[in-house]
Amino acid sequence: MRALLPEAGSVVFGEVDEPVPRPDEALVKVAAFSVNRGETFQLESDRPGWRPGKDIAGLVVQAAADGSGPAAGRPIVGHPPSAGWAEYVAVPTASLAEIPDPVPLRAAAALPLAGLTALRLLRASGTTAGTRVLLTGASGGVGHYFVELAAAAGAEVTAVTAAPERGRRLSELGAAVVHGVRDAVGPFDVVLESTGGDDLPLALARVAPGGTLIWFGQASRRPVTLDFFGFFDGPEGATIRHFHYAKAPYGEDLATLVRLTATGRLHPELGRVADWSETAAVLTELRERRVRGNAVLTLEQNR
Repeated sequence: MRALLPEAGSVVFGEVDEPVPRPDEALVKVAAFSVNRGETFQLESDRPGWRPGKDIAGLVVQAAADGSGPAAGRPIVGHPPSAGWAEYVAVPTASLAEIPDPVPLRAAAALPLAGLTALRLLRASGTTAGTRVLLTGASGGVGHYFVELAAAAGAEVTAVTAAPERGRRLSELGAAVVHGVRDAVGPFDVVLESTGGDDLPLALARVAPGGTLIWFGQASRRPVTLDFFGFFDGPEGATIRHFHYAKAPYGEDLATLVRLTATGRLHPELGRVADWSETAAVLTELRERRVRGNAVLTLEQNR
């Protein structure tokens, strides 16, 4: 079968064996997959035997041998550990969710990594009605999902995005949009920081006394320096926590995201949709921050 293989920080097409599922895995014919900016960084590392791909949607062509999960022929969204940028992928059934008719496969493909991150950030941050939240690096898929979920919960969200056109949709979803952390007027009960570099200490200074800063990314790829005495300039008693979304199984949370999408309460932002032959070009666009929301690639014969 055809698959996208890592090469020199990007990907090329190659031929690989069709996967043989374990008893608790379903074999999925991939119709679409989403590419995340973090995956572009993974491609820069030498990882022998590894193939990229964690966000997929398609059809089950072989149900799991242990009887778990969807039956053959069912449309699904899945979050495999890797190897999803291919014609077929084996996915643990505990990390699959069925897709109802109202949700297109390409929209479902945009849900896993970004949607799971946003949903689990919402829980980890304790965001509820009235919570004042600052979110940096908000113009990607995670930012759009989080703003919509948090606004629906009644939170007051301020989203930081560099360019006005990248913030327009965030505003429509319920966020107050600023174009730099310095422009954010606090204090905030919760700060969700994903850029690192100079932004993290600026964001920390806007945390309310006793509030929380959750660090969940370093998109700037620049190291962070914090001054301990800065805590006394405003965020006295604040807590800094690290967050990472990854903890299987994912099926239950994927089902929640699909249900919210099917009922019109969550809207995947497909900033770039292209045939998977254009994956290398889309990777470059993601690195250069030219994609607002999610980037989705479709396998023409499997749409």
